[in-house]
Amino acid sequence: MEFPSPPRGLKAIPWRLPICLYRSGLGWMLGKRFLLLRHVGRKSGKIRFAVLEIIHNLPEPERYYAVSGFGTRSNWYQNILQRNDVEIQVGNKRIPVHSKQLDPPEGSEMLFAYAQNNPRSLQALSNLMGYEIEFTPQGIREFGRNIPVIQFSAAASIKKE
Repeated sequence: MEFPSPPRGLKAIPWRLPICLYRSGLGWMLGKRFLLLRHVGRKSGKIRFAVLEIIHNLPEPERYYAVSGFGTRSNWYQNILQRNDVEIQVGNKRIPVHSKQLDPPEGSEMLFAYAQNNPRSLQALSNLMGYEIEFTPQGIREFGRNIPVIQFSAAASIKKE
């Protein structure tokens, strides 16, 4: 599967605007469907930010799931492969988490469940990013096997397991 390139320059502005909301203390406006990922750049060592859509969450133990929309080309994805202890913010709540990529069959089922609950969102985002997905159960599952699905587990819940 060929992943689209992340936008650069002026084309990146719409993708970066939600970060400004979080950094201005207005992250709550995005509700509980998005999270702000705070991570460390693998080359620069600087703190970096990305806003991701939550495709699923579990309250106990506290876990959030997101997709790397630009696949393995996303800088945030490459960064968390290097340092997987990061911080997320959902609304106004900041949570230290451990990130890990789900194996393809598990990621596929997670994305399929998201598509069942949010078919228009998946269609709109896939069109915007240039993915050609066959919107059938088999097509969505195939897409889910190829795109990275990431689990963010609250650090406190990791110690309990």
